[in-house]
Amino acid sequence: MPKCFIAALVRTPVVLALLIASSVSAQTQDAVHLMANTSPPYADDKLPNRGLALEIVEHVFSRTDYQADITIENWSRAVEGASIGVYDGLAAAWYTPERDKDLKFSEPYLSSKLIIVKRREDRGRFRQLTDLAGGRLGVRADYAYGIDFSVIPGLKLVEENHLIQNLLNLMNGSVDFVIGDQRTMTMQLHEYMQDRITRFEVLPIDLPSPARHVATSRELAGHDKIISAFNKALAETRRDGSYNAILKKWDTRYEGIE
Repeated sequence: MPKCFIAALVRTPVVLALLIASSVSAQTQDAVHLMANTSPPYADDKLPNRGLALEIVEHVFSRTDYQADITIENWSRAVEGASIGVYDGLAAAWYTPERDKDLKFSEPYLSSKLIIVKRREDRGRFRQLTDLAGGRLGVRADYAYGIDFSVIPGLKLVEENHLIQNLLNLMNGSVDFVIGDQRTMTMQLHEYMQDRITRFEVLPIDLPSPARHVATSRELAGHDKIISAFNKALAETRRDGSYNAILKKWDTRYEGIE
């Protein structure tokens, strides 16, 4: 098409207005204000793209008419604020029936694997949770494991605020076992105890695999539409391989423990 014709066409008021409107529409997305708590490698301002979970959430929302505006906040404050509609929702939430009363959950976008570790030199056969009977298990305070530890006879739960504290307790003999998220444990061992990684052994015990969801407040106008758009875009990123590329990048960052 001749350049002079294009120039004349653009000077036409109606066409020019349509071009401007189209450009603004392409660049404008409704902001969805989501909250997350610091939980490396999933969400942390210090990490590339602020962590695995937040990178996935922002990537998926980039395929929608919404833009994820994510703030990392104290977890209890984030949940309360999202539940009553102060914030639009949560970027990385585990589903519970209680939370479902106030929040609309997306399809799960990321699964986590829980593992239990012990010192490699400690003897014993541990193949199911009841084999931990009489032991001391390092756990994180206010962490929803989805496991009823009360049915394990004589098991003592030793609470700490951070997983690394539990791992140090395991090394100095203050606990016999530590339970935690596999990605988080692997990352922290590489960061703080790389020279001692081989001293840890993962027990062959099957544990729940909690999943992360985006969850919007049911008080938010259009919350169903937001979640529907996220679910559709999530499926698209899984089909085109971009989701797996992000996941692989993070999961190959560190070698695992055995």
